[in-house]
Amino acid sequence: MSSPSTQLVISKRMGIYEPFQQVSMWGDNFKVENSLNSGPSQIFMVNPITEPKAEYIPHESTGPSGDDQETNTAVSKVLRRLQQNREAARKSRQRKKAYVQQLESSRLKLMQLELEIEKAKKQGLYMGGAVDATYIGSSGTINPGIAAFEMEYGQWVEEQHRQSAKLRNAVQTESSPGELHQLVESILNHYSNLFRMKADAAKADVFYLISGVWKASVERLFLWIGGSRPSQLLNIIVPQVENLTDQQIASCTKLRQSSQQAEDALSQGLEKLQQSLVHNMAADALGSFGFPMTSAMEKIEALEGFVSQADHLRQQTLQHMSRILTVQQAAQGLLALGEYFQRLRALSSLWSARPSDPTFQT
Repeated sequence: MSSPSTQLVISKRMGIYEPFQQVSMWGDNFKVENSLNSGPSQIFMVNPITEPKAEYIPHESTGPSGDDQETNTAVSKVLRRLQQNREAARKSRQRKKAYVQQLESSRLKLMQLELEIEKAKKQGLYMGGAVDATYIGSSGTINPGIAAFEMEYGQWVEEQHRQSAKLRNAVQTESSPGELHQLVESILNHYSNLFRMKADAAKADVFYLISGVWKASVERLFLWIGGSRPSQLLNIIVPQVENLTDQQIASCTKLRQSSQQAEDALSQGLEKLQQSLVHNMAADALGSFGFPMTSAMEKIEALEGFVSQADHLRQQTLQHMSRILTVQQAAQGLLALGEYFQRLRALSSLWSARPSDPTFQT
């Protein structure tokens, strides 16, 4: 596999390097095929045929006229009672529906409040009284797109733990290649879901995603454009894989070199964007305030493209790595990767729970 082109395209509009445009150096053939999540199965719903309820229909009385009148009166009362019951049931359903909607609204508000409190604890921003308006606005609520991402990401981490445990058991019990293949596909698709979630979060607030506040504290130490470096992922996976052939080792080396070249291109483009932004904000200090801000906003919007390209590179690296390896080896590599991130999160928890330094206590 040859090294990808690292050509950087000059933006006519901003005069800066745009994100690396040719990160997908391996082509479409590296997409994961036979994915377990290739498409939802069709579920056919058959509406049951509701039988009409039988109503009480009085028989014609053959008795005297007085009895006929009493019968008609009784029938009228029964019909009136049935109508009242139907109306009461209808109002009851309406009240129940409104109550459920109110509960759902209250649940969402509570979840938002819990996220705000948790974020404030992690950031330690309430102590200074200055809360970033990007996350918590003047209305007291955070960006709904970010709130949705944090909930989804929490569920994603839990699912990663579950899938890693299942894969570990399959490797230890020497499951069949078919079963291992399904588990490997499932985990690769799980990482693809994370990249999709991050793309939505970047649209909601790209600074939130790049800052890495959604990750554990130790994970942020290795942050690169909203995630891990693809070459770093390879450095975690390859040493844990057994029985690599010479051809596999050569392919892994080429893949690492290609990933590093693409990383360098993105890093240079991001640095160029930062320099242009600084120049834009510092220049013409006595001139018009509006034009520099408009130009700066355009440059900030370009950050979303960098995050997208970085995640695309991460995804392609994982998928191509799985094609270099056998199913058994890919299972070993993905298991090592999942356990690595679990250890980082565990270390972050230990760090957060460490005892306070007595020298700083009064």
